Amino acid sequence: MAQARARSKDAAGNCRKRVIALIQSLPEAGAVPAGDRHLSLEVRGRRFGWFLNDHHSDGRLALNLKAARGVSQTLAETQPERFHIPKYVGHHGWLGVWLDSPAPNWNEIEKLVTDAYRLTAPKQLVKLQESERTSHYLLTVQ
Repeated sequence: MAQARARSKDAAGNCRKRVIALIQSLPEAGAVPAGDRHLSLEVRGRRFGWFLNDHHSDGRLALNLKAARGVSQTLAETQPERFHIPKYVGHHGWLGVWLDSPAPNWNEIEKLVTDAYRLTAPKQLVKLQESERTSHYLLTVQ
């Protein structure tokens, strides 16, 4: 039992580090600590997501992200093992992503985080993010 908790704690720590790295790659975005285990994902003081570890003692690890209209409903219905409609913000169109089961697809999570950021960030930051992404792509292709 103690080994399972230790593995779970390590998995949560690794997921947290990856989420922070994703957020830090976006212009002016930050992962602001909210309590002992949670992070508020923000750009210029506007929240676009939450990293939640054992939220209300549910024993789960999740990301709740702002999403375009209809995305959360479609994903939660077609892939409930990976996605859910989060409490409190789900009725506003937010998407819940389970990070603890099955193994997260980090390329997909990066896209969902970026989409949430783009829905929230000021237009000039979105343009900056697009140009940074394009220049990064060009450097990797060469």
